[in-house]
Amino acid sequence: MSAWCHTWRMDIHDLGRVDYATVYAAMKAFAAQPTAVRGEQLWICEHPPVYTLGRSGHPEHVLDAGRTPVVATDRGGLVTYHGPGQVVAYPLITLSRRRYHVREYVYRLEEAALRTLARFGVVGHRVAGAPGVYVRLDAPFDHALLPQRPQRRAPGSPRPVPDFSGVGKIAALGIRVSNHCCYHGLALNVAMDLAPFAQISPCGFAGLRTVDLACLGVAADPDVVAHELAGHLTRLLAP
Repeated sequence: MSAWCHTWRMDIHDLGRVDYATVYAAMKAFAAQPTAVRGEQLWICEHPPVYTLGRSGHPEHVLDAGRTPVVATDRGGLVTYHGPGQVVAYPLITLSRRRYHVREYVYRLEEAALRTLARFGVVGHRVAGAPGVYVRLDAPFDHALLPQRPQRRAPGSPRPVPDFSGVGKIAALGIRVSNHCCYHGLALNVAMDLAPFAQISPCGFAGLRTVDLACLGVAADPDVVAHELAGHLTRLLAP
């Protein structure tokens, strides 16, 4: 194991409620620094209402933005909404320092969300072909496996078509790797106004329902959820 791994640390910064465009610009500036000097950080924050488009997003995915700003970004994915009551985590890490790659990185982001939900008694799930974390709408505390969960595929077989039957999305993610640095990250819904999600096709899928802990009957302080999520991310993203 390298000496760097022995001394590894991730500095955690709680940014509070901060404008999305400001954080986006700061992430890009952080990633542009030389790898040897930039270190690694985890930014935890909340955003005022904003719709964000990923590189695969299209304006028609926003059905009616109203007065809510729409920001085009360089992250992967399509369209999502950020707003008060949502915990957003931006790990700024150097992927080339690790023995895992982008797919495993996404898996670990999802795993951090799954473990955070478990802390509050909610069972999260993965859906084949659709990054993010989902819950059963009729039984969010049920440990039964989803029939549409990811399963081993034969080499060369087509990517599965996502099946959102009976589930709602509670955590979304999108990332970008530039100059060996990962940025953007994960958003976990705690206690939001969910109405703005009805004005988009969440992540490009028409009719996909978005949920939060509050609508599942779980009263959780976003600061407590943020602390839990930060802890899991710090452990899971270690080199």
